[in-house]
Amino acid sequence: MTSVATLQPDPAPIVACTVSRDVQNFEILIDDMEAELGEAWGDLGFEDAILFLDQPDAATLEFIAIAVDADDEGDLTRVGDVIRKAKAGKVKVILVANEVSPMALHQLMRLGADDFVPYPLPEGALHDAVERIRRPDPEPAPVAAPAEEPAPAPSFKAKGDRQGVLLPVHGMAGGCGTSTFAVNLAWELATVEKDAPRVCLMDLNFQYGSAATYLDLPRKEAIFEVLTDPTAADADSLIKTMQTYNDRLHVFTAPSDMLPLDIISGEDLGRLVDLALANFDFVIIDMPTTVVQWTEAVLTRAHVYFAMLELDLRSAQNILRFVRALKAEGLPHEKLRYVLNRAPKFTDLSAKSRVKRMAESLDIDIEVQLPDGGAQVTQANDHGLPLATSAAKNPLRKELQKLAKSLHDLNKAAETGRGK
Repeated sequence: MTSVATLQPDPAPIVACTVSRDVQNFEILIDDMEAELGEAWGDLGFEDAILFLDQPDAATLEFIAIAVDADDEGDLTRVGDVIRKAKAGKVKVILVANEVSPMALHQLMRLGADDFVPYPLPEGALHDAVERIRRPDPEPAPVAAPAEEPAPAPSFKAKGDRQGVLLPVHGMAGGCGTSTFAVNLAWELATVEKDAPRVCLMDLNFQYGSAATYLDLPRKEAIFEVLTDPTAADADSLIKTMQTYNDRLHVFTAPSDMLPLDIISGEDLGRLVDLALANFDFVIIDMPTTVVQWTEAVLTRAHVYFAMLELDLRSAQNILRFVRALKAEGLPHEKLRYVLNRAPKFTDLSAKSRVKRMAESLDIDIEVQLPDGGAQVTQANDHGLPLATSAAKNPLRKELQKLAKSLHDLNKAAETGRGK
């Protein structure tokens, strides 16, 4: 006769743990862990976590979520010990931080945390972080030839003799092609003619900025130093943090480590932007999709603020939210210029009708429509090359070339008018 004990299912293996001084201080994290994992997770203190990670039961762990707040900053050593122990056991680490200083957060990220989410947790943030860490690690690259020399820094001296045009690019939804647009528009402006303007590209997406990837540039540690101590930066030191792509385009990349978007204040970022505008003819800014405290500093200085969208409901809803927020704060929403990426072809009359209806329902003018560049765009980005270099005849490249020429001509005309 089978005993009752044999009929009980084995408990589900623990695949994740929260690690904190007191998990009750992170109630939203508890709810999100239950929603994500059911009962297949546990909770540990910092000392218990170090002991548990040495036990055989830890072999089933996929990740740990280390929750810290301002009270933990006085003893980051034990938090770091947990991160190191987890990494030694090949356990992924998600850092959940509540009001932790940028310096402390940066220190913990450098110890090996795989992802970071702020607390209180935005809706879906934990799920997204878990999905990211569950993606398989890329195959190790084959042994390559000796590394190339790093991209040169700009050679000119800061004179403050320019009155640059600021052109931020802001995606109304993820995946709208914001970085591709910013990088390639910057390159087209930098090569628009033989005596081309001096162009700077600033990647201000401190967490997932990809301008460095799209141009195959290293990420310099000096970027972090400027962002954490912006008051010490002058025009020369700012320019020295940049790199020059093909002797034409000057790039301020995103930092090498994931940083909180509020690591710099609006006042300090505005000062850095002003330094750039005083030394470049055009400053293109790749903005994060998230609206942060320094978005206002960029918007108020912008000559044109490009809003990237696609022909879908999420873009439409986010435009309504964005414009409503700007109006509520009395910010210059009239600077927005809407750019439709992956626009329908001329022969697709049904889709073009949808574009018209979308613009009318949102009460906006879609002034720029960019065609779908297809697989060549992804290939160019993966190879770290502008479209002008890798696929000069691509329809997307041709439209960006026209836009750059138009912006350059308008700026020359404005300069001529000022000179009279």
